[in-house]
This record gives sequence, structure tokens and C-alpha cells, in this order.
Amino acid sequence: MPEPTTQIDQRPIKKVERGFEAVLFNSRWLMAPFYFGLVVALAVMLYKFVLELGHFITHASAAKEADIILGALSLIDLSLTGNLILIVVFSGYENFVSRIDPGGHPDWPEWMTKVDFAGLKQKLLASIVAISAIQVLKAFMALDTAVNTEKLMWLAGVHLVFVVSTLLMALSDRWGSDKGGGH
Repeated sequence: MPEPTTQIDQRPIKKVERGFEAVLFNSRWLMAPFYFGLVVALAVMLYKFVLELGHFITHASAAKEADIILGALSLIDLSLTGNLILIVVFSGYENFVSRIDPGGHPDWPEWMTKVDFAGLKQKLLASIVAISAIQVLKAFMALDTAVNTEKLMWLAGVHLVFVVSTLLMALSDRWGSDKGGGH
């Protein structure tokens, strides 16, 4: 007589596993409100940009050359920060929530559906370095009014940290992709 084997029915376990995986997979939609919040932040940035632009225009006739440059740098700073928000919104949504269908949108920027996570990191870090550089430049431009060397040193130091971090991240991504590609 053959010995009875004790075999556990795997169907209920697989059903629980699939259910758990479905919950994990669908949890990506919890990120959608974060991206919507960033769109609201972009609208606030636009409001601030319009205020800065109005101030820039109304005070231009009495402003010194350095003030004009500082005003322009402030507008550039706000623009770059807005770009940074857009990069995070589109790339983050595309990479972590759901694909965006660019079909039917002839003016859709090419990069929006092509930025992977490594590219997102690079774009973010490059934007942060540019924003940081503008802050340092603004501080240097304001040297004739008040010299706060400690603040200037901190700004330059933080900017240097961003630059080095970006360089190291780019090298790390390159080395990782070289190893992954079999080179």
C-alpha cells in the first residue's frame, strides 16, 4: 500500500499572494496626490513670478544695473524652480504611477516620456546646481551693499557640495550602466 503524502493545497496561498501583490502594485496611485500638490506649488510659483516681474518692471527706471541683473536672476531662479517641479511631476508620474500617452499632442516635449529614473536624478541635480549657482551669483552681485562673508562662504560651500554630488552621481550612473551593459 502506498504511503499517504501530506501535501498542502497551494491555491489559497497563491490567492493571498496575488491579492497582496495587487495591493502593492495599486499603491502607486497614492503618489498621484503628491504630483497634484506639486502642480499647485507650480501655480504658487507662477503667482510669485508675476509679482516679481511686476516689481522688476515698475522699479526698472530707477534701478541700478546691478539691481536689474539681480531682478533678472530672481526671475531665472523662479523659472528654473518651476522647471524642476515640472520634471518631477511628469517624470515621477510616468516612472512610478502610470504611462502618459503623448498621442494626439504634437507639441508634447520629447523628454517627458523618455526620462528614466537615472535621467530624472540627473535632471534634478542639474537643476539644483543651476538654482544654487544663481543664489551664489545673486549674493556676489549684492556685495556692494553689504558684505556678509560668512553667508557668502556658506552659499559657495553648499553650491560646491551640490556640484560634487552631481558629478559623483553622474559617474556612479555611468559606471553602473557600463557594468550592466557588459563593457
